[in-house]
Amino acid sequence: MDSTRKVIESLGFPGSDLHHLPDSVKTFPDGAQYRIEIPSVEGPASFREVIQASRDYDVEVHRISQGSGIMLLTDEELKEMAAIGAENQIEVSLFVGPRGTWDVTPMSWASAGKVTGLRVESMDQLVYSIEDIKRATSFGIRSILVADEGLLWLVQEFKKKGELPLDLTVKISVQMGQANPVSIKLMENIGANTFNVPTDLTLARLAAIRQAVDIPIDIYVEVPDDIGGFIRHYEIPEIIRVAAPVYIKFGLRNAPNIYPSGTHLEQTSIALSRERVRRARIGLDMIKRYAPHLKASAKGAEGISVPIQGEKAWT
Repeated sequence: MDSTRKVIESLGFPGSDLHHLPDSVKTFPDGAQYRIEIPSVEGPASFREVIQASRDYDVEVHRISQGSGIMLLTDEELKEMAAIGAENQIEVSLFVGPRGTWDVTPMSWASAGKVTGLRVESMDQLVYSIEDIKRATSFGIRSILVADEGLLWLVQEFKKKGELPLDLTVKISVQMGQANPVSIKLMENIGANTFNVPTDLTLARLAAIRQAVDIPIDIYVEVPDDIGGFIRHYEIPEIIRVAAPVYIKFGLRNAPNIYPSGTHLEQTSIALSRERVRRARIGLDMIKRYAPHLKASAKGAEGISVPIQGEKAWT
């Protein structure tokens, strides 16, 4: 076993999980160690509620993400999402449209087929996905959420060819599933800018991933029931210490899965969005109480992919 570990280490990876939990020396470009993400913000009404709740609870939100997909937002809703993000200097990360669970195949719903997750299932779907991204960037969106390795690589190639903005942030969904330093490094190499790790990784495993990759790690500290259901608020300071730079994500236990959302679920989405911000206040209080020296980014800091408005939007 020792010889195997030595070969792995010679390739630039840790030879084991880092049970001694070393401090991460990496940061965001502004020198900060953590940022706050509110997930599942399903449309402009929910986004406006996040803004109001962030004022009510004194929570600096750096990024919101949305899971129903770009394709299920109207042009006016896309414009509004981008405008709210730009006005408040918040990154708006939108899921790219068609994927496995949106398709005609039953495999991703079957007990043995769930491994297919949210993969893009055909060349046509890859084309649809790129079209989805082009549409979002035309309205100024500069952050997308993907769950397919092929789409990730293709987006990088489209950026190289000038077909998509070079400043487009590609965020990897928790449902991509890579859970070890080598796999996540591969995703970084083909264009991932920020990676949402699986929800159940221990501190030692997070520390090993951090040693291997440079991109920010996104991690749920409260996890929706259908992807684990953990509440890890007391671990937040240690997660930041060993895994910085990190986006701390506040999902919500005992809450319905509303994907794909729409006006028929809008009031539920608004209520869930507000509660996620309240949960973030609880998490920030944990940091203040136990590790006040940890540094958060300021609003609109370097590296936050705030939507672009006006003539600078992509065409």
